[in-house]
Amino acid sequence: MKVVIIGGGIGGLAAGLDLTRAGHEVRIYEASDVLGGQVRTFEVGGGRLEIFYHHIFHSDTFVTETVNELGLGNDLEWIESKVGFLSEGRIYPFVGALDLLRFKPVSLLTRVRLGLAALYLRRQSDWKRYEGKRAKPWIERYVGREGYNRVWGPLLRAKFGDHADDISMTWFWGKIYLRFASRPGGLFAREKLGYLRGSFGRLVDRMGEAVEERGGIVRTSCPVHEVLSKDNRVTGVRLGGPDGEVVPADAVIATTPSQIFERTVPNLDPEYVRRLDSIDYQWATVFVLALDRPLSSTYWLTITDPDCPFVVAIEQTSFRSPSEYGGQHVVYFSNYTDPGDPIVDENEEQVLDRYEAYIRRINPAFDRSWIKGKWLFKDRAGQPIVHYRYHESIPPLATGIEGLYLANTTQIYPEDRGQNYSIRIGKQVAKLAMEDYGARLGAAHAHSEEEASTQP
Repeated sequence: MKVVIIGGGIGGLAAGLDLTRAGHEVRIYEASDVLGGQVRTFEVGGGRLEIFYHHIFHSDTFVTETVNELGLGNDLEWIESKVGFLSEGRIYPFVGALDLLRFKPVSLLTRVRLGLAALYLRRQSDWKRYEGKRAKPWIERYVGREGYNRVWGPLLRAKFGDHADDISMTWFWGKIYLRFASRPGGLFAREKLGYLRGSFGRLVDRMGEAVEERGGIVRTSCPVHEVLSKDNRVTGVRLGGPDGEVVPADAVIATTPSQIFERTVPNLDPEYVRRLDSIDYQWATVFVLALDRPLSSTYWLTITDPDCPFVVAIEQTSFRSPSEYGGQHVVYFSNYTDPGDPIVDENEEQVLDRYEAYIRRINPAFDRSWIKGKWLFKDRAGQPIVHYRYHESIPPLATGIEGLYLANTTQIYPEDRGQNYSIRIGKQVAKLAMEDYGARLGAAHAHSEEEASTQP
C-alpha cells in the first residue's frame, strides 16, 4: 500500500512507524521546516527546549513504549514535581494531599469537599456516565459554589474563556482521573513526571529516522495543496500549489487541524464537514523567558487570580537543571485565548509589557535586567473546546472518501491533547487504514475469482 501522511507531528510519525513496520510504502509531508508539531524545539543556551512545555505521566503508556522501542528508554527520567497555586499574591504548594488542607483562600469545609470530590472521581472509570453533562453544575453540587468560584471556575475560564460554563464533565473527569494515575502508591504519594533527557525533540528525531530506516520518505517544508480523489476513492495528493507535483496514493492520512483539512479536501461529505465545523479551537499561546536567576521554586504554578493574563507559569528549571540551558533559568507563561485576544497580534515586547506586573506577583523582585532571552509561540489550533455535547460532534477517523483518514486532536476523547494520545491515535488510524486496504484487496480478489468462474 502506498500511503501519504500529511503532517509530521507526533501522531503522523507514529502512524508512519506502524505502517513502515508492516512493510507499506510511506511518505510523510510536513509543511513547516521541522518535524514535531507542538513538540518541536528551539535552542536555549545550547540546549533544546519544546516550544510548548511538555512532560508525561506514568499513565502515558503509548509514549513510554515508543521511547523504549526506539532505544531512548535509559534517558527517560521520572522527577518529583513541584506544583503550586498562586492566589491573592501568595503561593500555596500542592505537592501532597495535606497541602490542600492548608489552602487558605477557601474555607476548611470547601477544602475537604475538594479533596473528597477528587477521590471520588479517581475511582470512577466509567467516563461515559458523564457524557452530555456540564462540569460546572457537578462541581457546584459536590464541591460547592466557593470551590467553583475560587478554584475550578477560574481554571476553566482561563483555559476555555467564555465557554467555561459549557465545558464537558467528561473532560473534567479526565483531568482528575489521569492526574491521580500519575501517582503510583496512592493518594499520599508524591507525583512524578517524566521527561526525556535532552528534550522530547530527540524522540521526534528518532521517530523520523526510524521511518526512513524502514524505507519511508520524510520531507519538511513540503505543504500538501490538495487531496485528490476519483469516484469517492482517494488517488493521491498534490504538493505545493495548484500546479504542484502529484503523488499517487492508495491511502492518505491527514493529521492537520480540521479547518486546514477541510480546505485541502474539496469534495468532503457535507455531514463530515458539519462535524468539522462544529468544533472550535482556542489559541494556545506561550511566552518564554530565559532568566539569569530563578523566578520561583515551583515547577507548575497555577494562577487563580481572574485578572491575570496567563493561567500557568511553568518553571522548566525547577524540573530540569539550568546547566541544560547554559545556566539560564527558563519559564513558560501559558494561556489559552479566543481569536480576538490581544496576544494573537502582539510580539514579545508587547506581551512582556502586559505580563510584567503579573510576573511580579510570583516574585516581587523580578526585573527586566534578569532577562537573557524571550520568545513567543502561538498555535491557532491549540485546544479544542470540549463542550458538554462534544461527543456528538467528533468526526470519525474514516472520512467517507475511501482511503482518506483524519487523525487530529479533536478526536482525542475523553482524554485531553498530549503526546501520548497523539501517538495512540496515530497507531489507531494506521491500523484502520491497513484493515480497510486488506478488505479492499480481499473484495477485489473475490470479484476476480467470481468473474473467472463465469467464463466459458
